[in-house]
Amino acid sequence: MRITNKIMQRNNLSNINTNKMYQDKLSTQMSTQKKINRPSDDPVVAIRSLRLRSNVTEITQYYSKNIPDAESWITITQDALSKLSDVISNMSSQCTRGTNSPFTTTDRGIVLEQLKLLSEEVYATGDADYAGRYVFTGHRTDTPLSFLSEQNREYEITEQLDKNALDSFTSVNTGNVLEVNSVNYGDTNHKDISEDDITSVDVHRIRLAYNDCQAGSTPEITLVTGVDANGNITTSKFADATGPVAGDTTSAKYQIVTKNASDDPYTEVSKDPDAVIYVPETGELLFGENAYEALMATKDSELTSNVNEGEIRVTYKKDHWQKGDLRPEHYFACEADKVDDAGKVVTDAAGNPIKISYNDTYLTTNAERQVIEYDVGFNQTLRINSRADECFNHGIGREVDDIINAMQDVLDLEAAQTDIKKIMEKLDEGDPGLQILQNQLDAVEKALNFAKAKEQKMFEGGITSFQKYLDDANVCVTACGSRGSKLDLVKNRSQNQKTTYETLKSQNEDIDITEVAIQLTSAELTYDAALMAAGKVMKTTLLDFI
Repeated sequence: MRITNKIMQRNNLSNINTNKMYQDKLSTQMSTQKKINRPSDDPVVAIRSLRLRSNVTEITQYYSKNIPDAESWITITQDALSKLSDVISNMSSQCTRGTNSPFTTTDRGIVLEQLKLLSEEVYATGDADYAGRYVFTGHRTDTPLSFLSEQNREYEITEQLDKNALDSFTSVNTGNVLEVNSVNYGDTNHKDISEDDITSVDVHRIRLAYNDCQAGSTPEITLVTGVDANGNITTSKFADATGPVAGDTTSAKYQIVTKNASDDPYTEVSKDPDAVIYVPETGELLFGENAYEALMATKDSELTSNVNEGEIRVTYKKDHWQKGDLRPEHYFACEADKVDDAGKVVTDAAGNPIKISYNDTYLTTNAERQVIEYDVGFNQTLRINSRADECFNHGIGREVDDIINAMQDVLDLEAAQTDIKKIMEKLDEGDPGLQILQNQLDAVEKALNFAKAKEQKMFEGGITSFQKYLDDANVCVTACGSRGSKLDLVKNRSQNQKTTYETLKSQNEDIDITEVAIQLTSAELTYDAALMAAGKVMKTTLLDFI
């Protein structure tokens, strides 16, 4: 093959251009510090780079955003639960103090005031929020745990209880003795007051989650009996407003009668073994001995794990709420009037309130509890919330109310005792009013003995009850702490993963500056040498040999 000068010139120019392109590639790498600037530079590096960048982005989302957010949520939850534990512990301490003798009127007043303050505080901690989201209200993070103001809104609530909800309660009937004063002690309504008018009875009851319930409606008690062929829970009525119906095996076995607290329903139910009495003001269901035994006979079957055959369901209504009352939608299956932003009940075209249902699945075999989980790692989630029904139990406030009422009864009777003695001191010996006042004083002292015995019993029961609520709170504190510890481990692992992926990403994409600098210097020398060689070749032509 004949090699001409033209061929040599073209080859030189082509090689110089190739050298220049290589020099440009190295120069670009030096300026960008990246191995490739377009996928076509190295498809393998490009594909690996996309995968590693995706991994780095994900782990950065977990490490820099999700995990810190979860840490803040758990920290706020822990603080609130710690305060709850402190409040319940203080309540228990006050009950312990109340059981000690002697317990003076002054001591009683101090304990009473302390319990009232603690009662106001116990649920206030449940309205803790993080960045405008309430931490104890499940998925309803925009709804506070309690009512923030007084409100009229009808709820139909279904409480799911068992026979452990039944307890024994002592009622002291003081008659008209607390009405006695220096003016009326001798009138028709008071002059015949004696010890016989004072009674004390022990009754069986279910204390509902709320007091001051709707007086115009009668609750319904149903018992869970099992599951049908379709997997639906079956129930039978235990008691309602109508009572048993002849020939109807599904009808209620007992009739619920509504009574006011002032009508002394406690004495009435103690005399009728089949009685079931509803007291809306106190939120109590009172049971005669036969009804009580029937409820205590309920038992969960070991053969069915997805349903509790010992469950007692009580459905009732409440339409007036005080500030601080716990919202039922965070605890129970319930139906409520829909309200607008101003708190006004929304109605349909016919003027009927529009209803909203909450927690319908609670009454099925597949109850859905509202758990909030965060993605904190690759295919890894962590629960961050504690639900209100796990720690902020209605029974805490109800227990305090019972103790406060028992203490107030003692204080009222002590005040009545003091007042009657003062009246007696002003009468002359032989005054017929002295005997009347003595009978009234005997009645007061008998009632006071009953009331103090009841108070002592309430204090002793309160210690046990508050210890149970404290145990529940401590379980929540422990669970929350465990989540925090697990989150710390995930955070450390995420930090290591982030460092590893960033290192792999750097190794895949970034250049070795020293190596590329040497290669660039070598390319520049080669390019200069090529130019010199090409210059010598270009000078020689065919004319030089003619």
